[in-house]
Amino acid sequence: MVRASLTLTIPERTWIGNVSRQFPEAKFQVRSAQSCNGIGVGFVELVASDPTEVAEEIERYDAVHTVEVFQQRDGRALVQIEAEEPILLTLLDKTGVPVEMPFEIADGQVRWELTTTRTRLSTLATELEQSDLGYMVEHIWDSAQFGQILTDRQQDVIGTALERGYYDSPRECTQEDLATELDMAKSTCSEILHRAEEQIIKQFEDGNQPVFTQPKQYA
Repeated sequence: MVRASLTLTIPERTWIGNVSRQFPEAKFQVRSAQSCNGIGVGFVELVASDPTEVAEEIERYDAVHTVEVFQQRDGRALVQIEAEEPILLTLLDKTGVPVEMPFEIADGQVRWELTTTRTRLSTLATELEQSDLGYMVEHIWDSAQFGQILTDRQQDVIGTALERGYYDSPRECTQEDLATELDMAKSTCSEILHRAEEQIIKQFEDGNQPVFTQPKQYA
């Protein structure tokens, strides 16, 4: 099994590509979605300064069948959208690759986190090449290899650190923030991080590189 992070660029010819660019500050957080016979249905949390304006704009597209707003307050709205030609869902249906929910669409781009087999990941890459979606591979790593070199606790700490942006530049959280998130002493957190990082670095030195971070850009 492998884990991968991808950033996709949605073509402007789609309603979501257009609307998300028209309202670049808006975020479409897809909580659940499915497609059948060329129709996609998504349950979305819409975050915008004026969600009603965004929802009304979505309704103007011929490809969109229905837009139902269930809740709205403080710049957030829960919306169910039914539309034709769901380009992202169709891609997942073709490849059988599961994507972690929720995922977010903003300003014409979507970030996907997924865990799958190398074969399915290869199939996804082939389908992306043949589509008009642009994409960048942010990270690919072999989850099985991590399991061989890190303990369960080390994996949990490293995984949380990645999610919280501890390894981002600039750093999104401090070690103290991370320790609080994990409900452990800062000294314990520091020790676990140090030992896990040591194991990962030694894995690289041995020639077995479980993590690949060089981005690949496809227009």
